[in-house]
Amino acid sequence: MFFQWKNIVRVLFGVFVLYLAIYYWSAVSGLFGMLIGGMTPIFVGVGIAYVLNILMTFFEKHYFPKYYDKPIVVKTRPAVCLVATFISFFAIIFVVIRMIVPELVDCVEKLLSDIPALLDSLVENLLSNDLVRRYLPEDTLAMLANMNMNDWNGVVSSFAGPVLDSVGMAAGAIVDVVMSVVSSVITVFISIVFSAYFLLYRNRLKHQAVRLLHCYAPKYERKTLYVFSVFNDSFRKFIVGQVIEAIILGVMCTFGMMIFKFPYPQMIGVFIGFTSLIPVAGAYIGAAVGALIIMTVSPVQALFFVLFIIVLQQIEGNFIYPKVVGNSIGLPAVWVLAAITVGGALFGIVGMLLGVPVFAAIYRLLRENVLKHEFEETALKHPKPAKTTDDKKQ
Repeated sequence: MFFQWKNIVRVLFGVFVLYLAIYYWSAVSGLFGMLIGGMTPIFVGVGIAYVLNILMTFFEKHYFPKYYDKPIVVKTRPAVCLVATFISFFAIIFVVIRMIVPELVDCVEKLLSDIPALLDSLVENLLSNDLVRRYLPEDTLAMLANMNMNDWNGVVSSFAGPVLDSVGMAAGAIVDVVMSVVSSVITVFISIVFSAYFLLYRNRLKHQAVRLLHCYAPKYERKTLYVFSVFNDSFRKFIVGQVIEAIILGVMCTFGMMIFKFPYPQMIGVFIGFTSLIPVAGAYIGAAVGALIIMTVSPVQALFFVLFIIVLQQIEGNFIYPKVVGNSIGLPAVWVLAAITVGGALFGIVGMLLGVPVFAAIYRLLRENVLKHEFEETALKHPKPAKTTDDKKQ
């Protein structure tokens, strides 16, 4: 009777809490949003630590492997490998920025230098169009006719005057933008600090999590650990495979553009390699941006660049990707596309990146569970005959 009343009290308490949450939903959702916002650096730090853990594991594996159990090696391994991991991480970021930014600045400068001629041609076509001359006001037509597009400073001044007059009214918005940028920088810095802590003490944190699970949910300990191991395996294989495939595609694109003498080969090659981290659609996104950049130099070369990327994608998709990534994540192609579509619709670029390994892990768990039930049903329908005494003697 005591246990029955105890369960009834728990149910009533749960219903009461649910009622309060629904009735005061605005306050509850606001509090929950503040809590999530405050924990953002922790979540970002966990994500950074998970990705960098792959690199740190590599350094730990090759840190004096012959003297792996020596006390001095055991004590210095975590700190040394952590420093090596962050140095490698920031070095990769520096190299990528160093390869992209200078050529991107050159491209923007060239685009700005071509704008006067493009605008001049556009104005000339507008003034020669009867439909435009019919519906545009006369003062606007006169302003366009008297505008000298080669005097770029004058054109900018004529258009920027009203904008500059309203800058004073937008001072509050500018302050908000600056504060948002400063807040983002602080969040990134704190996230990196958290990621370093998680990497340095990850074994201790894992042990503590297993102890908590064993203490408060011993019935679900084995299943929970197995689910986490499946998700970890799926994410790890996906990240390693996608990074290797992105590097190969970026290098192939860069050298191919150099051979065919396309402009901005390093910047576009690195950009396509970076965007190819997004499965299926990433390389095409990078190709579209690259074609727009090349179009500022030569529309014909931009067309040939698109054809080059199509051929490169066929080679990469049919020969390289199956060898590098293959079926390691165990997800059929149709579900890969579904994962990218659903993940992108729900969470944008992050959803497109995380959708495939999440779907792969869920697909693997469901497949194993279905196979287990089918095996049990088969065993019940066709049980093995018990061995007789004669069979045992034989």
